[in-house]
Amino acid sequence: MELEGRGAGGVAGGPAGRSPRESALLDGWLQRGVGRGAGGGEAGACRPPVRQDPDSGPDYEALPAGATVTTHMVAGAVAGILEHCVMYPIDCVKTRMQSLQPDPAARYRNVLEALWRIIRTEGLWRPMRGLNVTATGAGPAHALYFACYEKLKKTLSDVIHPGGNSHIANGAAGCVATLLHDAAMNPAEVVKQRMQMYNSPYHRVTDCVRAVWQNEGAGAFYRSYTTQLTMNVPFQAIHFMTYEFLQEHFNPQRRYNPSSHVLSGACAGAVAAAATTPLDVCKTLLNTQESLALNSHITGHITGMASAFRTVYQVGGVTAYFRGVQARVIYQIPSTAIAWSVYEFFKYLITKRQEEWRAGK
Repeated sequence: MELEGRGAGGVAGGPAGRSPRESALLDGWLQRGVGRGAGGGEAGACRPPVRQDPDSGPDYEALPAGATVTTHMVAGAVAGILEHCVMYPIDCVKTRMQSLQPDPAARYRNVLEALWRIIRTEGLWRPMRGLNVTATGAGPAHALYFACYEKLKKTLSDVIHPGGNSHIANGAAGCVATLLHDAAMNPAEVVKQRMQMYNSPYHRVTDCVRAVWQNEGAGAFYRSYTTQLTMNVPFQAIHFMTYEFLQEHFNPQRRYNPSSHVLSGACAGAVAAAATTPLDVCKTLLNTQESLALNSHITGHITGMASAFRTVYQVGGVTAYFRGVQARVIYQIPSTAIAWSVYEFFKYLITKRQEEWRAGK
């Protein structure tokens, strides 16, 4: 490879004419892999590393090209578990605020007041009831979710826009990944939301699972699946397209950059959450089968999206479709920020360790 005679920022002179600093920089460049582009892709031309002022902070390199499916699954599982565990109390408030006919003792003005009253009247750990089943479901659900997304995003982008980023590919990959995520997560969602409701008769996950199975059958765990998909497919399409769009502006070289991942994830989650709140209200009704709504308007169980939409309107009118929108947006902003930042960190960390291990063999 001809390195002599390059312009500013290149390496001038042959091996004999290089200073020790230039030799060290060139060796580091070659060890990391000549021609690797930002974000782990292949660049069209070989580029030397950017020299950095020692006082300017850490040098976050581009994600290495060797990220595997296993890496995406492990990083996704960790991100999903942390996201749901950290934000679980807000999720509990959201479920209650989406109630169509709440008990007078469970009418809340805002998220903070709701959280304070739940803790004061029902105990410190009441907002955390059902966390264990959520964490159990979130691990495999998010592992499948991120692994599928990464694989399809790359495959579809290579077809639609070779060598570049395609918003259509991002949205389509997010939609397909949602099918796997919701299939794994839906039973946990049913149990979780029933345990979160005010005056829930269930104190343990096993009690709830047994009661639902015996009284409503195995199908109850997937009664809201089609509605969940109807909500999550547009949610994830908006979410991923917004995230990738913001990354192009805040992090165009697609390097590991924590601040850009947090900001992009938070904005993407807020936009998608606000747009899909009516569907989330219907999903909550299908999961909880709220008794007051059932007694007021229909007999039996509410099944299907059309029935849920009709019941919500009959009970509360148009405004009922936006119950809990404040809690949903407040939940999603830090939730997606945590998910993306943790996912990108573990993806970066695991891949770097794998490369170091292979280099040391």
